[in-house]
Amino acid sequence: MASPRVRFAPSPTGYFHVGSARSALFNWFVARQHENGVFILRIEDTDEDRNREEWVDGIISAMDWLGLHADEGPFRQSDNKLAHESSVTMLLEAGYLYYCDCSGDDVAARKGDNKTPGYDGFCRDRALARGTNTALRFTTPHDGVTIVPDVIRGDVEFANSTIDDFVVAKSSGAVLYALANVTDDRNDRITHVIRGEEHLSNAPKQMMIWNALNEVTGDDVALPIYAHLPLLVNEQRKKLSKRKDPVATESYRDQGYLPEAFVNYLALLGWSPRGDEEIVALERLIDEFRLEDVSHSPAFFDVKKLAHMNGEYIRALDARAFVDACTPWVNPWASAWRPSDRSPLWGEADFDQALFSRVAPLVHERVATLGEVPAMVQFFFSDDVTFDEAAFAKAIGKDPLGQSMLEATIERFKDVAWEASSLHEVTLEIGESLGLMLRKAQAPVRCAVTGSLVGPPLFESLEILGRERTIKRLTAALARVS
Repeated sequence: MASPRVRFAPSPTGYFHVGSARSALFNWFVARQHENGVFILRIEDTDEDRNREEWVDGIISAMDWLGLHADEGPFRQSDNKLAHESSVTMLLEAGYLYYCDCSGDDVAARKGDNKTPGYDGFCRDRALARGTNTALRFTTPHDGVTIVPDVIRGDVEFANSTIDDFVVAKSSGAVLYALANVTDDRNDRITHVIRGEEHLSNAPKQMMIWNALNEVTGDDVALPIYAHLPLLVNEQRKKLSKRKDPVATESYRDQGYLPEAFVNYLALLGWSPRGDEEIVALERLIDEFRLEDVSHSPAFFDVKKLAHMNGEYIRALDARAFVDACTPWVNPWASAWRPSDRSPLWGEADFDQALFSRVAPLVHERVATLGEVPAMVQFFFSDDVTFDEAAFAKAIGKDPLGQSMLEATIERFKDVAWEASSLHEVTLEIGESLGLMLRKAQAPVRCAVTGSLVGPPLFESLEILGRERTIKRLTAALARVS
C-alpha cells in the first residue's frame, strides 16, 4: 500500500471543537503509522461571511498544543481559487453543470404543499446563460444509487433520486465547499478522507464530482478511502452543543489539562487499544490504531472521565516537571503562553518561585487540572486571607468550640517546635481537651490560615508558612468574630 496522504480541513468559524480535535488526531495517527505518511493541514476559509482570522490562529495554536504538527501546510483553501475555477470551467463545458436563476422563494412556491426537501431541477433543461443571479448546479443522475464504501460503516447506499442538483458555485462565481474540497483533495492526492459523521451525506455528491473531474481531466485519480467517525454526545446522549456543552479545545488548555492526557482521552472516543488499560502511551496509540476498529456508535464525551485521566497524568509527573507545568497559572509573567480565561490571583511581585517549589508537592497529588493550583496555594502568596464566608461561619463564626480551638492554638503555637509533626501533635491534644476529633479540631485552624476548609495538608502548610504568619492569621480570624 502506498503511504497515506491525509488531510485535516477545518473551517475557521469558531473555537476549535473537541470533535474536530478528535478528527485531526485520527488523521494524524494514520499518517504517523507510515514512514512516509503525510498529514496536511488545510484551512477551509472560503466562507468569507463566517471566517475570522482569530479562529485560524486558534486552530493552529490548539493543534500545536496537542502536538499534531502538519507535514504540509497550513494551506488556505482560498489560495486555490484558480484551481477551483478551472474545475468549474471544465465541468460546465462537459455538461455536468448548468446555470440556475431560481430563488429560494421560487422553489418553495413550486413545491406548494409538497415538503420533499431539495431542488426540483426546474432549470436543468432551460439552457440559461450566466447572469447576475445565476448559480451553477451539478447535474445528478435521477436513477440508480451511489454507494459510499466506508471503512467504519461498510457500504452506505444513497438513492440518487434523493440527491438534488446541488449548487457548486454562487452567482458571484464563488465556488462552494463540495467542489472546492474535491478539487483540493484530488490535487493533494489525498488517499483517506477521515472526518465526522455529519459529513457522510456530502460523500455521494463529492464522489460524483470526483468521477466527473476524472473524466474531464483525463487524470484517473483514485477515490479516497472514506472513514466517517462516530458522533460525540453529552450525558443526555445528544450531539454536543456549541452553546450548552464545553466543546472548545482551547478551554481545556486554559483550565490546565495536559496535552498528553487530552490526546489519550480523544483517542478513546470511538476506538480503544488492545487490553483494558486506558492510560496508554502515545507510541502505542499510534501503533495499534486502525480505522476499521473504530466504532460507528456515538461516543460519550465524559468530562469527568477526562478530568480523572488528567489527574492521573499530573500525578505521574516528577516534582520538577510539575512545578514547570504550573508556570502559566502561578507565574504567567515567566511563561511564553498563559491561559486567556483568568487573571493571576496575586501580583508578579508577590510570587516567590522558591516558595512555590516547596509548596508544590503539597498539592501535586490533589489536583485534577493545573488551573486548580493557584486557589489551593493562594494563601502562601498573600498577607490578606480571602475567606469562604460559609466556611468561616461554620468553622469559627458560629461555633464556640471553633473559637476556643483558636484561642488555645494561638497560645500553644507560640513555643511549639515549628515542624509538621509537632504542629499535628499539639493540635490533636488541644482538640482532645475540647472533645474534638482531629478532623473537627483542625477545621477552624485551616479556615483561619487559608480562608477555606479544603486545601493542601494543613501541618506541612503551616511549617512552610512560618510561625509568625500563622499566629497572625489565627489572631485576626478570632478578632473577626466580634
